[in-house]
Amino acid sequence: MLTEPFGHYRIGRRRLLQLTTAGTLATLAPRVLAHQGVPERSLSLHNLQTDERLKAVYWAEGHYIPSELEAINYLLRDFRTEEVMEIDPELLDLLYALRTSVDSKASYYVISGYRSPETNAMLAEHIARVAKHSYHIVGKAVDVRLPGRELEQIRRAALALKRGGVGSYASSDYLHLDTGPVRSW
Repeated sequence: MLTEPFGHYRIGRRRLLQLTTAGTLATLAPRVLAHQGVPERSLSLHNLQTDERLKAVYWAEGHYIPSELEAINYLLRDFRTEEVMEIDPELLDLLYALRTSVDSKASYYVISGYRSPETNAMLAEHIARVAKHSYHIVGKAVDVRLPGRELEQIRRAALALKRGGVGSYASSDYLHLDTGPVRSW
């Protein structure tokens, strides 16, 4: 079956679908290849609660680096109880992708990483916006600032990534990121 003339040619639906698909893939390919071609992923973190700083190449040659993940887990520990939790590597990838998408090399300022259930319960009693079943408890959330970038800019960039929860807290100037379902507040 033929469609309306396309330029000087008549094309069928199948060919039109092939051309449309090829065009879509052509626009996506540079982004996909750019991400795959990255030889390493690194993060620079500054925990504002402990004043600890870390620069870590946590992924290289297609693999996460266990010793670097452990160092990140320690930096993002519950500073009140000193408990360390394994941080979801997808959260680290989200932080990496976000910093890359806003073209920044700055260290993230970390307000909160992992929280023990006890710490989270204590905070939830005193602060209305703290969720009782927070993703912080399972190592899948972080609250951050990115120096040199406006909160609204990084919020929009995080939303565009569609990789989890994004909460903006303008009065405290930080962004909550988690690897739960895509949602925002």
